[in-house]
Amino acid sequence: MAMVEYETRGRVAILTLNRPEARNAVNGEVASDMEAAVDRMEADPEVWVGVISATITGDRPVFSAGADLKAINTPGAAPLATERGGFAGFVYRERAKPVIAAVDGLATAGGCEIVLACDLVIASNRSSFGLAEVKRNLIAGAGGLFRLPRAIGRAAAMEVILTGEPLSAQRAHQLGLVNRLCEPDASLNTTIALAEQICLSAPMAVAESRKVVLAADYEDDDTLKAMTNAAMGKVMRSADLKEGLAASIEKRAPQWTGH
Repeated sequence: MAMVEYETRGRVAILTLNRPEARNAVNGEVASDMEAAVDRMEADPEVWVGVISATITGDRPVFSAGADLKAINTPGAAPLATERGGFAGFVYRERAKPVIAAVDGLATAGGCEIVLACDLVIASNRSSFGLAEVKRNLIAGAGGLFRLPRAIGRAAAMEVILTGEPLSAQRAHQLGLVNRLCEPDASLNTTIALAEQICLSAPMAVAESRKVVLAADYEDDDTLKAMTNAAMGKVMRSADLKEGLAASIEKRAPQWTGH
């Protein structure tokens, strides 16, 4: 049984953490399977958007509890990171396609860092997000220490990081980490609906726009202007530009090819 299941619905790929008996904690197999799933998503021209979800059970659902501490404490166990993807085979992975987190339950420690590595977040109103590492004399070493402040602001992030206490989905939504809230058990369907909405847009323009938005976190304005001009030049030379203009003039839905 795969630790990360992969399926497609139309142009959307769904990558599902599938280790509920261990609160979807990340071990070496999860990291390896996730990297393989992202490889598959990125290589498939028919897939335009990815979703990361999780199999959950019980009255206290957990999206992911982060690193499997038993695996860390087991000599010779497979690493919880991959060379290209970092922790969980995902958090530092370079990719062209947007990925949306579908969260229904607790995303803590490395589980929260998986969420922070996604481009958008849908969460049920019973979800929460935390970086609890300081409670175990650990460091949130998979991007949480710099991605959380970018997402919710330094003051709020500092409190979450230094206390180790989770942030409710409602508060995370108010602060800008969560794009949309939904009812319990509805996160996946709500996320797929958003993914399908993105798929109505031209995939090349989506990929190029995403690249500049992400770079805005660390590049200066001159670099961002150059990146924007390069992106504009690329889409202006594409067949999809002609299709987009024709569809607008003919008042019909465009048929994108990604070229």
